[in-house]
Amino acid sequence: MKWHEVTISTTEEAQEMISNFLHEMGAGGVSIEESGSLNKPRDTSLGQWYELPLNDIPEGQAVIKGYFHEDTDTGALLEALKPRIEQLREFDIDPGDVAYSAAVVDDEDWATAWKQYFKPLRVSDTLTIKPTWETYEAGENERIIELDPGMAFGTGTHPTTALCLQTLESVVRGGEEVIDVGTGSGILAIGACRLGAKSVLALDLDPVAVSSATENVKLNDLSGQVEVRLSDLLGVLKDGTDGEVGGSLRVTLPVDLVVANILAEIILLFIDDVYAALRPGGIYIASGVYKNKESDVEEGLVRSGFEIVEKRRDEDWIAFVARKPQVV
Repeated sequence: MKWHEVTISTTEEAQEMISNFLHEMGAGGVSIEESGSLNKPRDTSLGQWYELPLNDIPEGQAVIKGYFHEDTDTGALLEALKPRIEQLREFDIDPGDVAYSAAVVDDEDWATAWKQYFKPLRVSDTLTIKPTWETYEAGENERIIELDPGMAFGTGTHPTTALCLQTLESVVRGGEEVIDVGTGSGILAIGACRLGAKSVLALDLDPVAVSSATENVKLNDLSGQVEVRLSDLLGVLKDGTDGEVGGSLRVTLPVDLVVANILAEIILLFIDDVYAALRPGGIYIASGVYKNKESDVEEGLVRSGFEIVEKRRDEDWIAFVARKPQVV
């Protein structure tokens, strides 16, 4: 089978939004390649667990490839995509000098080729992500997350995902009830359980992500602890009429911890909902925040009543750890 390969050269800052656009427009798969420069700072405190080939992508830039069915009109697709990417500038997301190209490829050229670069990856003191197709023997006190991301975002190699897992490791004490908003591949929900959380409600608006996360939860034998639901942010917590909690959920509100690894613009939309879903003293981990949105997110959290406990950084990305104050 032939596929149309649509390539967009852009910035790392814009890569997640553009990837989402491609998925929304029907891509059968999306790949992202960032700068392979040796000058790029890398955290090697946990060892060098994988090697990506160097490339000639400039620092701070990224190349995104979307794969579309052979019947797709790529000309019309690009005409619809270009204004959406340009509109990102209105939201202070700079896509840079965007370049576009299209080609036709065989499915075997892309469907599984990326797997050769996804190796077991130690992302924190105790958590290691292991692709299902790789053989790996865990060491002492090492917790394994089995993962087959498919088309869903979240392999652990992106700074925002690694930040969330490392932050979860620092705040999970055991027995927590957790909500994971924008679960993607389910990696954070699984990681929370591996660290000792009692139960997790994993939510995503994308049916592909819900399917992927459900399968990954099964792979990790956590179906009894993790419930994956289709939901627009925290919409599933309400029935849409009188504001009451809708349906039977794996967790009991208010919960101990909410984690969201999504874009800053989305985080700002539902901070009040997160505040309402947390018990007093509960923790909110908000990641996916690019450096140019740091102050906006911090102001939004404080305005809604949160106390900023910590800010963790990886490259140009920030994860906030915020606490809902105890009742006085």
